[in-house]
Amino acid sequence: MKNTNMKLEMKRYGCAAFAAVIFALNIKTFVRAGGLFPGGFSGLTLLFQNIFRTFAGVEIPYTLINILLNLFPVYIGFRFIGKKFTISSCCVIFLSSILTDIIPVQPITYDTLLISIFGGLINGLAVSLCLIGNTSSGGTDFIAIYFSEKSGRDIWNYILGVNACILLIAGLLFGWERALYSIIFQFTSTQAVQILHQRYKKHTLFIITQKPDVVYREIAQLTHHSATQFEGTGCYTDEKTSMIYSVVSREEAKILVRKVKEADPMAFVNIIKTDYINGRFYHKTDY
Repeated sequence: MKNTNMKLEMKRYGCAAFAAVIFALNIKTFVRAGGLFPGGFSGLTLLFQNIFRTFAGVEIPYTLINILLNLFPVYIGFRFIGKKFTISSCCVIFLSSILTDIIPVQPITYDTLLISIFGGLINGLAVSLCLIGNTSSGGTDFIAIYFSEKSGRDIWNYILGVNACILLIAGLLFGWERALYSIIFQFTSTQAVQILHQRYKKHTLFIITQKPDVVYREIAQLTHHSATQFEGTGCYTDEKTSMIYSVVSREEAKILVRKVKEADPMAFVNIIKTDYINGRFYHKTDY
């Protein structure tokens, strides 16, 4: 058990460190070159830096602003999500902030559209890496995870809407072109996260089988979910059969199909994407 926990923690902090480096490099190679405002509190931090630089002639370190902005989300993390998760997320916040101040600007391209697309993809990769390691980049990630755990729904598109509101301020202060390109950056990043991070994607399984007890045992052992059994008659064979109904995560569904086929090679499995569920549903957490 200790070895398993140690591996999970090594994975958590390894992902946190790697993601922090990617965040910082992305800001210094793509975001700065395009004058963009990425999503979340990193974009808000850059917005404040630009405001102080442009209107007050003061250069405030990225680290200072980012840490101050993250104080309330960190409280949400400690209060509602989990200490291990929040501490590792703080490591991402601190390391990415310090590296952003230290690493020199190294633009790869000055084409703003390319910067918006590829910078967004890289940002989405870093966010997904955090989530895969059961950590986060802080800021809106804490808020998104908190409400996702409460509602069981994917709310990343709502976060995109909040970011768009922040960009209205950037557009008014620094020009609409940069704000519009930043929306492309944020949209690309959000879609990358939705593709790479499947934790909140649900699939409904309809399994027709002659071995319902064996099939359900596989579902229970793998997912810790319950299931509902229906008795029926095959219209073609006129034989008695059973149908198992269950809702599982997308990742679990892939494994479960293989397990069901091993338990009953003659089983018929139908998988349907599920957008919303209401009721008791087990979520595996490691926060």
